[in-house]
Amino acid sequence: MQQLKHQELTPEQKWEQATLADSFIFYKVMKDHPDACKKLLEILLDIKIDTIQMSTEETIFLDPQAKGIRLDLCIKGSDKIFAVEMQALDTKELPERARYYQSAMDIDMLKSGELYSQLKESHVIFICINDIFKQGLPIYTFKNICQEDRKTPLNDRTTKHFFIAENCDKILKDEEKKAFLNFILTNTAKTEYTKDLLDYVENAKQITESRRKYMEWERQRAYDRQAGLEAGAHLKAIESAENLIKMNI
Repeated sequence: MQQLKHQELTPEQKWEQATLADSFIFYKVMKDHPDACKKLLEILLDIKIDTIQMSTEETIFLDPQAKGIRLDLCIKGSDKIFAVEMQALDTKELPERARYYQSAMDIDMLKSGELYSQLKESHVIFICINDIFKQGLPIYTFKNICQEDRKTPLNDRTTKHFFIAENCDKILKDEEKKAFLNFILTNTAKTEYTKDLLDYVENAKQITESRRKYMEWERQRAYDRQAGLEAGAHLKAIESAENLIKMNI
């Protein structure tokens, strides 16, 4: 019901209500504030990063012929590479999308002529509102491991992370991580970092060009949803006709 009400809002109303949990706003804030993005990676992954380089390739696609609209961030460190995306809704294909992002990062690195052994350690990160795995965990971390003995790692240096905001209260020992996920869930800033993020969100929403792109993005999403509904209805009609024909044979 809550999702339906959100979809019924106009793009202008959605823009007014948008927080960092909105994937467009998250993308713009992190893209425009690399230091905040670097700190977020350090908080989520419990690591220290010396420097980062944000991808200069714009990934907001507004072409109706394009495959959806991507708002993922590609961030390169000296020895690691990260893809990060905010995901407010369970689209039922996030594991497959994580697989796609993983392969895309690897291909991008090999373009520069690096050998397989020179591929950087990579991390695909999804920040989710809801628990898409339904196991009650605040964090799900996946690495490739041998299925026969359940202990031998592949050591391909790839990791996929899913952070679940609705389960953030189950994080007991990391207050910064808990505060960030709670901020995503409630838009309540309790730390200096989340207060900075709140300011960045408000500043982003004051930019006319950002507002224009958001409106285009929302209209494209509405177009994609309608096209999906029409395609589904068409396939259902064909299936019903085929079943009717089989019954009459």
